[in-house]
Amino acid sequence: MRTEDLIKALDADARNKAMPLRSAWWMATAVAAVIAAVVFWFTIGPRSDIMIAMHTMRFLSKFVFTIVLAGTAFALIHALSTPGASTGKAATWMAAAPLLVLVAVVLELFAVPEAQWGTRLVGSNMMICMGFIPLIGIGPLAIFLWMLRYGAPTRPVLAGAVAGLLAGGLAATFYAAHCVDDSPLFVATWYTVAIIILTALGALGGRLFVRW
Repeated sequence: MRTEDLIKALDADARNKAMPLRSAWWMATAVAAVIAAVVFWFTIGPRSDIMIAMHTMRFLSKFVFTIVLAGTAFALIHALSTPGASTGKAATWMAAAPLLVLVAVVLELFAVPEAQWGTRLVGSNMMICMGFIPLIGIGPLAIFLWMLRYGAPTRPVLAGAVAGLLAGGLAATFYAAHCVDDSPLFVATWYTVAIIILTALGALGGRLFVRW
């Protein structure tokens, strides 16, 4: 069978699912968000001064980064799970969250004395960050890997890695409500490390479980 015929066959199979693929992804993401919320609330919960923190730009900026990451990863993983779909535009948008973090880091370096850079980068909760973002995100990652089997990705390892980015963005959004380290230097370093852990697990899961 020619590659073009195979892609058409996979696309037809994906379209014949009981639920349209986009609707299925939205439902899966909603379920994943509920799972992440439950783990978050029954483990660490929001920070005690969250009502005060909500009035600060550094605190709110964390959610901008994580939500943009989750949103762009959602668009890309939907494209990757649809045979024959173009992924170029969605892949380009994946640069949005890193660029936003980069801009925030540059502004932080200008706003904060150099003597404080190291302290802000290390923060006070880096181990908690690297532990709880993967913990909150592992359930959503499992949901997203299962959803990839509902579709028909032709690049399962890449699709699994993007599933990890989506799970990481979702988990980091919840964790940001607990984290007292609001500096972009901290976010750019330790949030990234934690999300990379989920990305690596997603790539491995894609290799092992997402096959057709």
